[in-house]
Amino acid sequence: MTDIVARWGGVILTALAAVPIAGLVAWALMRWRGAWREPLLEVAMVLGTLPWLWMILRPNGTGRSLTLLPLTDLADLGSAPAATVVEQLGGNLLVFAALGCCLPMRWAAFAGLWRVALVAAGASVGVEVLQYALAIGRHSSVDDVLLNTAGAVLAAACSRRWWTRRSVPGRGGQESHFHAL
Repeated sequence: MTDIVARWGGVILTALAAVPIAGLVAWALMRWRGAWREPLLEVAMVLGTLPWLWMILRPNGTGRSLTLLPLTDLADLGSAPAATVVEQLGGNLLVFAALGCCLPMRWAAFAGLWRVALVAAGASVGVEVLQYALAIGRHSSVDDVLLNTAGAVLAAACSRRWWTRRSVPGRGGQESHFHAL
């Protein structure tokens, strides 16, 4: 665990230091827009995602490697040290968790687990392609995409009760509210 703090402590401290600034941005947006929910969710998505992106796009030497066969890297974690397992599983699950949690709460068009999965998978593929193209010493893997997407979907499922509801004309001219799947 000390190794994780040594490698990522600066990113973690910077992210924590950004919380008051993000609070001020959210407050300014709330005053400007006259609403509180949307700006708060937007700032939470950014604040909860950017530090993870900084971590995974931070150079770690040079070169590149790629694994396209699903579950290969996950199987290799079975023999890895506990700190590596925590870093790889936990970190990859959290990369787009804030996005997955807040996206369907902010925009009704994303109120569906499969929609969140599509957005997270697309963003994750973009990050993996970027890691590979930049040759920053990072390993690009299909397993990372799967874990990033799973983390976003799990976070979305946890926030489901607060998703933006859409009004749909019901029977007899009445409107009904529903949560999209």
